[in-house]
Amino acid sequence: MGSGLIEGFVGALSFTNLAYCLLGCLLGTVVGVLPGLGPAATSAILLPLTSYMPPAGAIIMLAGIYYGAMYGGSTTSILVNVPGEASSVPTCLDGFQMTKQGRAGEALAIAAIGSFIAGTFGTLALSFLGPALARIGLRFGPPEYFCLVVFSLTALVSFSEGSLVKGLTTGIAGLFLACIGLDPMSGKQRLTFGIVEFAGGLDVIAVLMGLFGVAEVLASAGEGVLHLYKGRLGHLLPRGRELTRGILGSTQGTITGFLLGLLPGMIPERFGTGCIEGVAAPEAANNATSQAGFIPLMSLGIPTSPTLAIMLAALMMYGLQPGPFLFIQHHAFAWTVIASMYIGNVILLILNLPLVGLWARLCLIPYRYLGPVILAVCLVGAFSVRNSLFDVGTCTLFGILGYAMKKRHWPSTPLILGVILGPMLEQSLTQSLELSGGSLTILFTRPIALTLLVLTCVLLFLARKVLRSPKLAHAG
Repeated sequence: MGSGLIEGFVGALSFTNLAYCLLGCLLGTVVGVLPGLGPAATSAILLPLTSYMPPAGAIIMLAGIYYGAMYGGSTTSILVNVPGEASSVPTCLDGFQMTKQGRAGEALAIAAIGSFIAGTFGTLALSFLGPALARIGLRFGPPEYFCLVVFSLTALVSFSEGSLVKGLTTGIAGLFLACIGLDPMSGKQRLTFGIVEFAGGLDVIAVLMGLFGVAEVLASAGEGVLHLYKGRLGHLLPRGRELTRGILGSTQGTITGFLLGLLPGMIPERFGTGCIEGVAAPEAANNATSQAGFIPLMSLGIPTSPTLAIMLAALMMYGLQPGPFLFIQHHAFAWTVIASMYIGNVILLILNLPLVGLWARLCLIPYRYLGPVILAVCLVGAFSVRNSLFDVGTCTLFGILGYAMKKRHWPSTPLILGVILGPMLEQSLTQSLELSGGSLTILFTRPIALTLLVLTCVLLFLARKVLRSPKLAHAG
């Protein structure tokens, strides 16, 4: 780890990679501040641009957008009670109350400090656990990878927007769409329906930009001007017991968010009344969860969120397959990306406090100006990948589909993950059957594969139990 990080910092501190890190952090902060434009949509919009960038710079920028959005999302949650990100909703409860009490400066500061603590802890854990998990992954063969992809898809589908059926349906639809084109084993066309353009399969970037970019524009078209808080921010930094409670809340949120990917438990008596822990803990949990997602992505090639799925697509564009061999075959690349995350967290801490007024005023831009620009960038980006109007049509079609899914509360994440992971799933299954002479028993006779299948069944059982709970039914 030590030699890897030293090599990584040498690469990350180059002028080019520092510039990409700064750009990603800036874009991520803006994305977090602007309601309706998330890191997944922004990453999808910028994905065609990354094809003209060096691999390390592209991933550094996309990573900066991801964890930068986690920082920026707290600003509007605290100042105007509007979460820039869905994960920043809990921050509104206590953050806005602190603002009304004249303590906006303290809330913004502890949010930035908590995010920094969590982001640095998550990156440190990635430095330790990433290579270790990759070494375990070296024991994986085709059966283990097939079961791992099944487990990953099940985990993401099981709790999709409170509906197991909707999640499974969209996930299966994504796998079906991934089959369009040429059979990877025989080279024969399938599901092309006589359409020549289908022979090359659906362009993943066009699908991504449609589902996340165009759909977001259509869904957010009604956004207007927010009412910006114009009162005094108060003390910029919390003091004494407030600072201690804020750091303890950040620590709690960091550990909980990293281990479970869940927001910390409520503070029973004072939650929602302006307590500083109610800002620190959720913000720390957001950042810890986002950083933790890089561990399975880089070590096993499994994305745990839409934004990480887009990063997986970007890596594949460069011929880099995330997984056990990433730390061996592309050692310098992997550690440069990891080292850049340490730098990015420092950059975000510096950016967020002095420029908080600027970030908040971005909310004043009417969406009727932002929307058409974003839409134009999406369509041009879809065309630029293969210089194909067919891809523009694909982007538009999936944009309309994504908008309809949002209106009907159908999750789009399982769909896109099915499209991205479908080829890996098919290839692993085919190779497994070849190893076993066509028998599926190979999936049940290898310990790691069997364990993953058992965990998949447990997830499905837990999902059904949660979705049938009276409390959740009442909430729905």
